[in-house]
Amino acid sequence: MVVHPIVGPGGPPRYSEGMVSDAELVLLFTVLHVIALGVVTVLLVMFLRSDTTRMWSPPEDGEGGDGGGNDRLGPRIKPGPGGGGLPLPDAVPARVRLRDHTRLADLLPTPPRRPERDPERPPRRVPAGR
Repeated sequence: MVVHPIVGPGGPPRYSEGMVSDAELVLLFTVLHVIALGVVTVLLVMFLRSDTTRMWSPPEDGEGGDGGGNDRLGPRIKPGPGGGGLPLPDAVPARVRLRDHTRLADLLPTPPRRPERDPERPPRRVPAGR
């Protein structure tokens, strides 16, 4: 028995009758690519023909007539409480300064151990029958 790849073994066709052929698919994708290349070409030509803008630069000293500027510096802004500068008078230095390759555990003192407590003895059970 010969099985046809499209019709199958004695049954209805596996694909609809309106299936497009390979040549039509290749033609469709070719047309889509040509349209996309045309759009890219138009955008590239528009980009290359556009006017370039120059960066803004301030006018020269002799140009304009706006009265000139002030040569004085403005008032100095003082930094806020978190803005740097000298430490505050109530600042406490750190307990340990890490300036070499020693371990932090070696620099900190060991905390005192809690004293051992004896476990509580459970109450003695007395039999109920006596």
